[in-house]
Amino acid sequence: MPIIEVKNLNSGYGKLKVLFDINMAVEEGKLTVLVGPNGAGKTTLLNSIMNIATVFSGQVLFEGSDITRLSPNKIAKMGVAYVPQMGNIFSELTVKENLRIAGYLLEKHEVEDRISEVVDLFPVLKEFLERKAGTLSGGERRMLAIAMALMKKPKVLMLDEITTDLAPILVKKVLNKVVELRDNLGLTILLVEQTAKRALEIGDYAYLLVSGTMRFSGTGKELLEHPELARLYLGVR
Repeated sequence: MPIIEVKNLNSGYGKLKVLFDINMAVEEGKLTVLVGPNGAGKTTLLNSIMNIATVFSGQVLFEGSDITRLSPNKIAKMGVAYVPQMGNIFSELTVKENLRIAGYLLEKHEVEDRISEVVDLFPVLKEFLERKAGTLSGGERRMLAIAMALMKKPKVLMLDEITTDLAPILVKKVLNKVVELRDNLGLTILLVEQTAKRALEIGDYAYLLVSGTMRFSGTGKELLEHPELARLYLGVR
């Protein structure tokens, strides 16, 4: 059974409908990739799962339970961690302070141990624990944002375009870390990514969202090899 299921979802913001009859399944322990052109509704889909967007109809299930109307905080407590594209770190605080804040769901005595576990996964952050997060490089900030999400010991990690504006070498480094989290921790990951070709190469399963509707579901390889869809929507020739 999928750990997250989206069924016949219609959602948006206020009275504006952005997504139309969306169906999607995120399998446990797998890396599911969501791609599509700008404005397709990818972020809205993540926001709908977290109940940040307005859900007009349809369902979001987590481990078989309906979470459609639960608060974002309750959904987080159930084990869904969300790293948004923007505003995902506190620039004026140190790396360690960011991690402490991110561990708010843990018992007080667990926080320091969890920080040690998380920075072991991101060795680059070990050197910078006392440095202000705003002084980190773009790639280091993205690593910190993911590390903060992992402080919550999530069952599912949702990442929204975490490689935006990064140099190609850093895009590769960040996406390699995502693969590592799946392979070494068995973490379930839902990745929204603009670097479509690389994301589809590493993903177990792929969805293509266009103008608020789901145009394709299958493996990343199948989408990359689809002559029309890959050319029209992903810039792959």
